[in-house]
Amino acid sequence: MQKIKHLIIITMKKINLYLIVTIFFVSVISFTSCNEDELLTEIPKDFLSPENSYITSNQFQMSVNNLYYYLRYSYWGANADMMFTRYYATDFAYNATNYLPGQLGKLNDYTNVLVPNDPTLTLGMWTHHYYMIKDANVIIDRLENPKCQVSDADKLIFKSEALFFRAFSYRVLGHLYGGVPLILHESSTPLRNLTRATREEVYRQCATDLEFAAANLPDIDKVKDGKVSKQVCQHLLSEIYISLKEWDNAIQMATAVIDYPACKLMTSRFGSNKNDPGDVYSDLFRLNNQNRTSGNKEGLYVFQYDYLNAGSNNSFDLTRAVIPWYSTLSIGGKSLFLGVTDAKGGVGIGWIRPTDFFLYSLWGADAGKDIRNSAYNIIRDVRVDNTASPYFGKWMVKDGINKTAGLDTIRKWYPIITKVVRISNFPADAYQTNSDGSPKKNAFGEILLTSVERKSLKDEYLFRLAETYLLRAEAYIGNNNQAKAADDINSIRIRANATPISSSEATLDFVLDERLRELYCEEWRSLTLLRLGKSVERNRKYNPYTGLTISDYHNLWPIPYSEIARNIFGKIEQNPGYTN
Repeated sequence: MQKIKHLIIITMKKINLYLIVTIFFVSVISFTSCNEDELLTEIPKDFLSPENSYITSNQFQMSVNNLYYYLRYSYWGANADMMFTRYYATDFAYNATNYLPGQLGKLNDYTNVLVPNDPTLTLGMWTHHYYMIKDANVIIDRLENPKCQVSDADKLIFKSEALFFRAFSYRVLGHLYGGVPLILHESSTPLRNLTRATREEVYRQCATDLEFAAANLPDIDKVKDGKVSKQVCQHLLSEIYISLKEWDNAIQMATAVIDYPACKLMTSRFGSNKNDPGDVYSDLFRLNNQNRTSGNKEGLYVFQYDYLNAGSNNSFDLTRAVIPWYSTLSIGGKSLFLGVTDAKGGVGIGWIRPTDFFLYSLWGADAGKDIRNSAYNIIRDVRVDNTASPYFGKWMVKDGINKTAGLDTIRKWYPIITKVVRISNFPADAYQTNSDGSPKKNAFGEILLTSVERKSLKDEYLFRLAETYLLRAEAYIGNNNQAKAADDINSIRIRANATPISSSEATLDFVLDERLRELYCEEWRSLTLLRLGKSVERNRKYNPYTGLTISDYHNLWPIPYSEIARNIFGKIEQNPGYTN
């Protein structure tokens, strides 16, 4: 009996304890009922999540680093078609792997490739740049979180960098597609009610973002190589103002960059090869010469490259794509070359074939003196180095071998552009060696390279001051000041030892020609032509393949059909000329 009473007492104590605990929690919940969502929200403590990963400066820095990666990836790491559409299907080049009549492929065939349901170009460009926008929006919005532990000074820098990348992305989308949806804040759910802003509204948003960034980022000589600066933002802002036809603003922004003391055109030999044969233009593109640390004050934004960097899978395929596949040339079953050499720029596979307009007509009467066309920058003739070939020792062009019947002059032989490759300065493991360790050479002293495909091998420009001059010239033309435009164009031409032009020659088409002479293999050529509404005209005039298939409506790309179809609560109009 005593045991039963004891058990009852213990049980009653437990019930009372549970009641007390229950009442306590009910009271807490009642007291905090207005914050019940916050009470029930799980915030992980031992792993990164959206709730705890945007708090400290280090976390925001990692997120900003990812935006730099996105930009680098879009030029260096994306699929080949996305990368190469920057250069071919323009007045500069065409695709050399799909060019046969009746078998046109890639963007050689605008009609059948550039369509709304294309998953590579049409959708690939769209989604990549909206990914950049999405991540930039997350950074911008979360910097306003009250729990953010970032100093006000760091907040300004992170926000400004994010705004630059958002503006860069909308600038690309605006040039390619015209008006696109403007998404300016982080969204946790899929957006299905989008509408297109106008192209002008897109450019206006770019201007707003870049104005803030330019006002708050450090000057170019105060940031590390490879970082966005005030002058980079001003350079891009000049282009945006041109797109808005705000000529005075465009001139002002370009002038701010040109007049900044730490920025100047390089006019005398400099850098790692300044004592070797060459010229100042070739110096701009030789190994280790792109950054400010080399004394180069012309580079504005430079993609950084570390050889065999285990942390990066990005590679600049243009280095091999634009060099002809010369190592496989043969006549009568005999190879003309023993292999690839350092003097010819290494491995080439001939995917991007420059147009004859670029290779020959563009240079005009200055072809022999314009240093941008010198043998240090465009190799136009080489000697056959295979001793077993009956043509051994002869020159491909001077001795007429390039005119041999059946010789492939589309993909396997054409002049070699050297500005995107190393010349006689490859990594040690790229060279072939003899049994005694000495370098293996051909009969003319050129060192033979291994057959390994070498891609990114040096830093590369995204923006260079020479382009800023040409942007200002474009703005002066828009502002009906041809004399000032000619002065800016001549700043570039005099450095190149080309004949100065008169004010009457300063036209938009001349600026486009000069951009091609100065910025070949650097500028996103297709974007420039689309921005100016000149893609159709220039392809028809100068590109023997794309000119046959391009239509008037191709001055804008199609909106991806998948984006139109999934937008079930809104309406995204397709660009004229395209069928969904």
